[in-house]
Amino acid sequence: MRDRFDMTVTYAMHNALRRELHHLARAATRAHPDPRNVLRSAAGWELFRSALHAHHTAEDDALWPSLRQALDGRPFSLVRLEAIEAEHASLALLIEAIDQALAGPDLGIDLFGELVGSLVTGLRGHLRHEEEAVFPLVQIILGKEQWEHFGRVHAQRIGADAARILPWLLDGVTGRTVAAVLTQLLPESAHHAYAHQWQPAYAVLDRWGTRGALTVTPP
Repeated sequence: MRDRFDMTVTYAMHNALRRELHHLARAATRAHPDPRNVLRSAAGWELFRSALHAHHTAEDDALWPSLRQALDGRPFSLVRLEAIEAEHASLALLIEAIDQALAGPDLGIDLFGELVGSLVTGLRGHLRHEEEAVFPLVQIILGKEQWEHFGRVHAQRIGADAARILPWLLDGVTGRTVAAVLTQLLPESAHHAYAHQWQPAYAVLDRWGTRGALTVTPP
């Protein structure tokens, strides 16, 4: 059965976050006197954190309250939603702890690695959990106006940093997805800027400091 709502933007965000989790895990474990130095200077960490914050706060402020209202009288489904909300809070605490670790030398390297590992594992599980347990409820229960309201809020949160987040979001996706996401998130008057300014600037960005790294071939 065809979905009631087009969730292209949401799935594009989830897939972009998954892509960056792979880079984050590698950056944090790369052979280095202190892996924190990689994240301190990595544009990829700032982009990842900004995109995740925009996405999660849009859900917290504009999607979950509407879904909670629509699920009144369905206690089992409400428990699912509450679990997702708790995951958001836990992930936000992990991001904050990592930022604190990057700000000073007090936290040991081993504990820093544990924090990053917990974020990678936790966010991967959360994205899967959300897609499997909550997105079907959105498609079945939520009203059209409520979904459109979330779409507008989500676009506004991303739009505050669209010149950086949109090329990041659309890195490696199909042309069809690019067209769909730009149509939903960006005024047509800004499409030229995306194609001729934002995307070229992103293309030369070394997000995780890997382009200058030497590749060692095993003997």
